Amino acid sequence: MKLVKNIAIALTAAVGLAGASFAAGAAKHPMQLEWSFEGPFGQFDMQSAQRGWQVYKQVCSNCHSLKYFHFRNLADLGYEEDMIKAWAAEYTVIDGVDDAGDPKERPGLPQDVFPAPFPNPEAAAASNGGAVPPDLSLMSKARHDGPNYIYSLLTGYEDAPADHEMPAGKSYNPYFPGGAISMAPPLAEGVVDYEDGTAATAEQMSKDVVMFLTYVAEPKLVDRHHMGLKVLMFLGILTIVLYLSMKKIWKPIKSGRNVYEDK
Repeated sequence: MKLVKNIAIALTAAVGLAGASFAAGAAKHPMQLEWSFEGPFGQFDMQSAQRGWQVYKQVCSNCHSLKYFHFRNLADLGYEEDMIKAWAAEYTVIDGVDDAGDPKERPGLPQDVFPAPFPNPEAAAASNGGAVPPDLSLMSKARHDGPNYIYSLLTGYEDAPADHEMPAGKSYNPYFPGGAISMAPPLAEGVVDYEDGTAATAEQMSKDVVMFLTYVAEPKLVDRHHMGLKVLMFLGILTIVLYLSMKKIWKPIKSGRNVYEDK
């Protein structure tokens, strides 16, 4: 009887903790999509990643930085050097200080990282309702189930429930902890005109920017997959060689022959 009582108390406590967690702002579990880069044979869809770069450049870069991303990395997405140089030159970067201690500016170069949209966190917070937009360089890896989380967040905006009090200047998104997010819905159909003619729906742009951000976070992912397969092949061949060698060495012993007498 005591055991049953203890189990009942434990179950009640678990339910209470779950309810408290939800009340404290537990987020909705992300939608589960299939991505081409998943699995041991996964690869990036480069056309999608290129479209994602376009979405980031035209939309996301207004608020979010990519502090670990260099313009030259775009070459791995299939862009030519002249195009990369032209994109980099569109931006002004700080390159040291002059004799008076003032910052020196110059056009961007391929070796530069993508410039941050704000000079400091304080300026970023002031322009975004007190919230500092996170850097997106590692977002796909930093968040649990990152690709699905990003996609769900971008496509998950909806009207807040009647019993959910929303602070001023916030948008409701059930995939964001607490539901109230400072970022307004960033993607809407037609906000980007894809160069390859693909229909720029919110869902398509979300998939494409996830592909791009996953590439940014793991640019060597495909190389690692290839290396892993080579290692597995090597280990497989080595296992066969060792097995055959073992059989040859132990065969006389198993047959009861004395290898020394045979000589």
